[in-house]
Amino acid sequence: MATPTFPKKPPAPINATPVPYAPKDIEVKSYLPEIFRGVGVSMRHFFENTREMLRGKRPDPVLDRFDDGITTISYPEQKRPYPERFRGIHRLTTRHDGSVRCVACLCCSTACPAQCIFIEAGEYPEGDKRRGYERYPVKFVIDELRCIFCGYCVEACPCDAIRMDTGMHAVPYDSRDQFIYDRELLLSFEGRDGTYETRNPRHEPGEATHPGIDRQHRH
Repeated sequence: MATPTFPKKPPAPINATPVPYAPKDIEVKSYLPEIFRGVGVSMRHFFENTREMLRGKRPDPVLDRFDDGITTISYPEQKRPYPERFRGIHRLTTRHDGSVRCVACLCCSTACPAQCIFIEAGEYPEGDKRRGYERYPVKFVIDELRCIFCGYCVEACPCDAIRMDTGMHAVPYDSRDQFIYDRELLLSFEGRDGTYETRNPRHEPGEATHPGIDRQHRH
């Protein structure tokens, strides 16, 4: 009989560790000792944390290091500080007179890879100095469920009208309609500094610092 060209390797040694059999007596079947032991651990941490909280010695789970025991964050009273460049939910900024800064140029909706921004542009009424010079958004809608929070809309906006500096994350809702943010809702959000304006103000027509580029005055 011919010898096989590729002989079979010997089986690998078994690395399993045998587990001793636990007798299923009345103590194991009832689960009562383990239940009491778990409740005891929970109550011990409960009274320790309550005592530290009443004495004002409870460690801050945001700023202090974790010590022995259970340290939890009492949300929403306590929140972890988000980084300064954290991309929170969107907001629309306003001018000093309270009007929306957006000029409905559609740059943000064009740059959005998720196509979650819808803008309907409108013209200012007759007699307004901005008529023929810029437009304003009649509708500005963002679908927060489709948004991937990439920040492209903020980078593409030439007027710094849309920002993601609210420091807030999306709130859980129970219906899809509540994730559709319209213009009024976006204008109601404020930045981390507590204002509704932008950190990079633009020189507006009529101001002394405006370069004078409009329909009547050019370079």
